[in-house]
Amino acid sequence: MRISVIGCGYLGAVHAACMAQLGHDVVGIDVDTKKIKDLSDSHAPFYEPGLSELLRSVQSTGRLSFTTEMSAAAGSNIHFLCVGTPQKKGEYAADLSYLNSAVSALAPFLKPGDVVVGKSTVPVGTASEVLTLITAHEPTAHLLWNPEFLREGHAVEDTLGPDRLVYGVHGGSEEHVAVKILDEVYATPLSAGVPRLVTDLQTAELVKTAANSFLATKISFINAMAELCEATSADVTQLADAIGLDERIGRRFLNAGIGFGGGCLPKDIRAFMARAGELGADQALTFLREVDAINMRRRTRVVEICRDLCDGSILGKRITVLGAAFKPDSDDVRDSPALNIAAQLQLQGAAVTVTDPRAIGNAAARFPELHYEEQTAKAVRDADALLLLTEWQEYRDLDPCIVGLDVAGRRILDGRNVLDPIKWRTAGWTYKGLGRP
Repeated sequence: MRISVIGCGYLGAVHAACMAQLGHDVVGIDVDTKKIKDLSDSHAPFYEPGLSELLRSVQSTGRLSFTTEMSAAAGSNIHFLCVGTPQKKGEYAADLSYLNSAVSALAPFLKPGDVVVGKSTVPVGTASEVLTLITAHEPTAHLLWNPEFLREGHAVEDTLGPDRLVYGVHGGSEEHVAVKILDEVYATPLSAGVPRLVTDLQTAELVKTAANSFLATKISFINAMAELCEATSADVTQLADAIGLDERIGRRFLNAGIGFGGGCLPKDIRAFMARAGELGADQALTFLREVDAINMRRRTRVVEICRDLCDGSILGKRITVLGAAFKPDSDDVRDSPALNIAAQLQLQGAAVTVTDPRAIGNAAARFPELHYEEQTAKAVRDADALLLLTEWQEYRDLDPCIVGLDVAGRRILDGRNVLDPIKWRTAGWTYKGLGRP
């Protein structure tokens, strides 16, 4: 198949490379000249394990190219919309300006029978508007909505071997011609038994935001339990183990910590609430306000715990924050709870050093006032307290005896509850987890 991918950010770059890996001829299109140059040089403009290697592999076959010219889409008969839909400044609603611009730029190049496939996460009702725009230029063009379910750090494997495929199409018919075309695009994963569900456009739009809202609710629930455990000297980790054995609940994503961040969960649940309000169904999602509030409260709570750990005052204390990315195996610092906590600590008088294996450049661009150190050994030197806020494997593997030789005070706050408390306490550290006695 000949495919164009409109938008070469995180979603689009990964999708373009993976579609070429599946054997298709792909052109990636983006307005960002530097991004296109990096991708053309087989260099991923962000950190995602395996992506740069995949780019080199597929570009050597001649099946993948990148350009800033939308006219390049004219050679394709399938067009994936992969542009960002960030949160509007000062509002909860999603900013659809990038999507609208992409559709308007693509529309003049559509040919009879072309298929446009939306992958961007959008408010319900957006697809119908996109369908109106594209059919105004080419009445025989088709639209499907095919939401993405990528996990940062696992995006390549999630695209090549997804856990499910959802097609939203006008009328929700399995017999729609565009369904058969998209089946050809995904022939390899479908032949491996990946489940496929065909829905109407509105249901497909809701799938991603509903899934993210459920996940956010589960994370905030266990973090609320952590607050209760701290008030009662109970252990949230054992509590999660116990309720996780209930097959109706499950253990995954029941790890108490500093809360969720990144470019998806926070903005998606807020956009979901905003759209529900526009539809007159805002009461159905009022619980998400508390989910969001619990999540944001975790950041303030970590600052309070850090103060207690430092004998009641962080003024002038040297604090090292281990981790800047919102999750390991990523350089994404959008709405990172770790960076937010670091900034709060510095505003309250602490001397903060932040380290991260991959995200220092992005972190420094967002919070230039913080001090950064690439090497963990240098970052912890003479620290009065350590805060593990992103659970990179190298931080989980730290030897408390060795690290203890370099710090000024053996205090550690385990913001992800991933360290062994006995091991650290035996090495002379004051260890504090979240929701743990």
